Amino acid sequence: MSVHIAEATVDPLGRLVLDHLPFRPGDKVEVIVRTHEARTSQAADLRGSVLRYEGPFEPVASNDWDIQP
Repeated sequence: MSVHIAEATVDPLGRLVLDHLPFRPGDKVEVIVRTHEARTSQAADLRGSVLRYEGPFEPVASNDWDIQP
């Protein structure tokens, strides 16, 4: 399955035009339309939430690994 993400603006008549799609004529495609804000708001939830890094280069959860000789 090939995925192509495009941004477009709905015109005053409620139409949406997508040009230059990377598919061949006759290909069947699935179209999902959602507002741009809905797509970006999920990724923006954590943006700017890190106040400081404590030991950013130290191993994480090293005590949770068992090494068998």
